[in-house]
Amino acid sequence: MGAYFPYLWQLLCIGVMLLLCVGLAGPLTWAERRQSAMIQDRVGPNRAGLSLFGKNYTAFGLLHPLADAIKMITKEDTINARADRFLYNIAPFVALLPALVTFAVIPFGPDVVIDGQRYGMQVARIDAGIVYIFAVSSLAVFGVTLAGYASASKLAMLGGLRASAQMISYEVTMGLSIMGLVLIWGTLEPNAMVVEQGHHFGGWLPAWGIFVQPLSFIIFLTAAIAENKRVPFDLAEGESEIVGYFVEYSGMKFGMFFMAEYIEVIVIAGLTTTLFFGGWQVPYLMDAHAHGALTEAGFVFPWGTVWQIGDLAATVIRFGAFVFKLLFFCWFQLMIRWTLPRFRYDQVMVLGWRRLLPLSLVNLVVTAAVVLALQ
Repeated sequence: MGAYFPYLWQLLCIGVMLLLCVGLAGPLTWAERRQSAMIQDRVGPNRAGLSLFGKNYTAFGLLHPLADAIKMITKEDTINARADRFLYNIAPFVALLPALVTFAVIPFGPDVVIDGQRYGMQVARIDAGIVYIFAVSSLAVFGVTLAGYASASKLAMLGGLRASAQMISYEVTMGLSIMGLVLIWGTLEPNAMVVEQGHHFGGWLPAWGIFVQPLSFIIFLTAAIAENKRVPFDLAEGESEIVGYFVEYSGMKFGMFFMAEYIEVIVIAGLTTTLFFGGWQVPYLMDAHAHGALTEAGFVFPWGTVWQIGDLAATVIRFGAFVFKLLFFCWFQLMIRWTLPRFRYDQVMVLGWRRLLPLSLVNLVVTAAVVLALQ
């Protein structure tokens, strides 16, 4: 394939990552509006459209994200005269970049073999990938804090403090919640975790993280949504009632904060898929080396039926399975956004430190004891 093919493959993986993150962030804003309208029995987005031959085409409001982008790009960029201009300008980048970079270690498909060389469908394969995820995602706190401090506004400063306290609180719980999976699978590398989930209990139940650590899944998803500052944990923003850390921002700088939230929704969906729902794994779809009855990849069902489909078809199906699971958990987070009422700030802190954190510690201790006993 040539000496440059590994670099081309890496660029392709980066392109897929950007398509899943940045390319999906815009449609998610439409999906949230449309879904909330359906839940609340409203019309939803139906204004932005194209006029062709005297008729206006709205395409179910799909052009609203494009209209939002044009509005933010062309909107006047105002800065408080007392603001720290340097910190004020870099804060949106500090909030946005960690969300993008975190997705780099999430595998979106199985390894493929081309001309005898193995290539991973993953931008970066790091042995301590889980540690990398939490190390990079924690940097988003600095963007929020800098935005509140540099704006030279008491209300923005208060919003920044609330947001940073909330994010730090739930990061601890989120990290502890998946340590049980690390103990069970004995690895910190996300793709290796997905490979471990390719087995089946009793020959029929997928060995996914949701079945291995159900309590861990509940704690992780709750903490991840809280760390992303979405309803019912949006006390740091609360646009309709409380002024948040981005009150002094306008134009595309505000748009970057807005985009970071939706990219984090995608990252949370990707992590949930990877850690608890088998990632790119499809139940009963196995490789040739994993089952003696297969000469190439195919399905081996519990009742004994074997259906060979070929390695290329298996790769496409697995990639599609990952995208489907990713979209499902994006939808699930939007559903939570428009279903649950907002907590008070003291309730948010109590839930994080006095409920979820002890639960995650108990889950970790019990898992460690079980793993030690089985060994």
